[in-house]
Amino acid sequence: MTQEIIYDSVVIGGGQSGLASAWFLQREGLDFVVLEQSGNLGSWAHYYDSLQLFSPARYSSLPGYPFPGDPEKYPSRDEVVQYLRAYADHFQFPVRYHTRVERVEKKGELFRLTTAGQEILQTRSVLCASGPFRKPYLPSLPGMKQFQGTVLHSLHYRHAEEYRGRSIAVVGAGNSAVQIAYELAQLAEVTLATRRPVQFTPQVFLGRDIHYWTHLLRLDQSRLGKWLLQSRSSGVLDTGRYKAAIEAKTLRQRPMFQSFGERGVYWEDGSYEDLDTVIFATGFVPSFPYLIDPGVLDESGSPIHKHGISLNCKGLYFVGLPWQSSLASATIRGAGPDAKTVVQELLLHLNVAPSPFQKRSCCQSGRKTPLRL
Repeated sequence: MTQEIIYDSVVIGGGQSGLASAWFLQREGLDFVVLEQSGNLGSWAHYYDSLQLFSPARYSSLPGYPFPGDPEKYPSRDEVVQYLRAYADHFQFPVRYHTRVERVEKKGELFRLTTAGQEILQTRSVLCASGPFRKPYLPSLPGMKQFQGTVLHSLHYRHAEEYRGRSIAVVGAGNSAVQIAYELAQLAEVTLATRRPVQFTPQVFLGRDIHYWTHLLRLDQSRLGKWLLQSRSSGVLDTGRYKAAIEAKTLRQRPMFQSFGERGVYWEDGSYEDLDTVIFATGFVPSFPYLIDPGVLDESGSPIHKHGISLNCKGLYFVGLPWQSSLASATIRGAGPDAKTVVQELLLHLNVAPSPFQKRSCCQSGRKTPLRL
């Protein structure tokens, strides 16, 4: 079936970045639709049960709708899922669930989108808000195929109880790896395997959460702040309990193992250890399989862009990419600022004059006109 309407914009992905983009598109009165491939908004519902935001609710709101409850609380996974649903319902965004985009191609001045159901949509612009956290990265290590235990990515880890009493290695040195390893160590024998020592960043400094200081000092915006944040971007936010657990050896940490055996792993020092389970908290790789036009993605599959604006395809935009404009870009607190920048550029592409609200936003951000490449 062919869709006759020509949208001003189609947003691919209904997570935090897609919804933030929808808010700005709606404020401008544009005709748009949000396409979400699952029955949930974004990927939060698929993460492990105990996951919490690393930023307090005060700093974790999307545009126009504060995160409810105690502003100093660190929201849980389920609270974020509920918030995203409430956000979409409150503003009545045109979200279409269970709609997977299979193909996006530029046809003259328009984009042609084909869904898994073979529906065709036409639009003057496309805003990609999916991809960064859809495809888990699982490294290939010697002997991995012969290992008879369980190997999984952290994306497929749910809760610790099902691993009670097991011998486990958690691979990774980031927040998720340390969180999962610490949780499992309460009821299993766990080793955190890392290629480098874990760097810890205090969650609280001088009685305030680190995001208070980031916000107060505008570290996300200044060049010095971005340099400081990037230099610590691999650090694990910690109230002190994770570092204390490693120092007390209630959570063991060892240099990354070299290879798998049938029933365990060979460590860097040549020793062998039996293991039941290996969990890789090794991040994600970009995944935009629906973008088929040449020059849009680089050899690794990452978008070729500047601040979310495609450099080789006019009318194509991205939101939610890691380090799109700052350390916060791939987080809920960074979704709004990045979406605002992208929608300002989208308006220029559509030759639509910004609303008075958008003009005020430009001035307040320190720029009198939207970013030009």
